[in-house]
Amino acid sequence: MSKLKYISKYIKYKLFARHLGGLGIHSPFLYDLISYAISDLTSYYAMDDIWEIREKLINSEKRIEVIDFEENTEVYKIKKIKDIVKKSSTNIKFGELLFRLVVYFKPKILIEIGTSIGLGTMYLAKPNSKSIVYTIEGCKKTAEVAKQNFYEMNIENIKPIVGKFDDELNKLLKKIDKLDFVFFDGNNKKENFLKYFNICISKINNETVFVLNDIHSSKEKEKEWKIIKKNKKVKLTVDLFSFGIVFFRKELSKENFVIRF
Repeated sequence: MSKLKYISKYIKYKLFARHLGGLGIHSPFLYDLISYAISDLTSYYAMDDIWEIREKLINSEKRIEVIDFEENTEVYKIKKIKDIVKKSSTNIKFGELLFRLVVYFKPKILIEIGTSIGLGTMYLAKPNSKSIVYTIEGCKKTAEVAKQNFYEMNIENIKPIVGKFDDELNKLLKKIDKLDFVFFDGNNKKENFLKYFNICISKINNETVFVLNDIHSSKEKEKEWKIIKKNKKVKLTVDLFSFGIVFFRKELSKENFVIRF
């Protein structure tokens, strides 16, 4: 998708998305979610700590060799850490949303597919030191930067895993009885967005939350988002343009919402 078309879609989203601040929402579940997590601007001290790490990284001139997976081929590239932060890491707005979602739902077992340099991971792990966050990264050098960031932040509830998403995710799920929260933030290949969703759905419970990144970044992602919304196990979805949030609660009516964020 071209940058111009993406911007056009975003403008359309901002113009027509409804329910700002929860107005017009009849579902008590969704109204509370918007009021206490999505639209809430409460600042936590841990957010400032992550922001400081981000500033340090975004000013770094250090270069590392990274692996990009393109058409099932490993492509090695030299990238500056600050460029990885700008292009591949969870930004502050959505990182803080992840943080608030974890505070709100209190998940115990979390999985992140796509660690990058670990900023999104820290937003998932910092709210509750007793939770366990498994995060999978395909590039060893990138994972090493993430591990150093976790060490500097003194975060001990993150379990980094390095390897191909397909292999490591399947191995991990064999060790886990149920999933409370999954953040799909990995590889942009069109088949993976939906494939990992279908793998993880086997371990959901009634309170499981899935958050999917970049649901409108390509035609393929948009098609897959539509397929996910139609899944029989999916009860309610929230489209925030950059993020899609999926719920499986049987007590909810099947509905899809586009919320301005």
